[in-house]
Amino acid sequence: MADQKRSPIQVARHLLVNPVSLGYLGLVAAVWAWVLVMTFLVPHPDASLAGVWGFLVTAPTSVLFIGLSSPLLWVGVGVAAVFQAVVLGAAYRGITGLVRRTRTSAA
Repeated sequence: MADQKRSPIQVARHLLVNPVSLGYLGLVAAVWAWVLVMTFLVPHPDASLAGVWGFLVTAPTSVLFIGLSSPLLWVGVGVAAVFQAVVLGAAYRGITGLVRRTRTSAA
């Protein structure tokens, strides 16, 4: 098998386009949509606490950005979500590659 060099974009696509990464990013998007609805459309006294769920779903990486100013805080949450999706994608690719290698060597 030839050793192929991949660009960073190809590597990121390889790690982000899989069921685990896309499922995680979908979960993050759904939670943030719920947070926006609860904050802006549902009038109740606890609506301001809904944003905590957005940080919990992207924790522990999003905790690193809590001390930043408001615009950078939201960028940090997005970066945390993408970073964790890449990590989950790498784990998924590693596990499925290991299973694939084990099956081919056993056959």
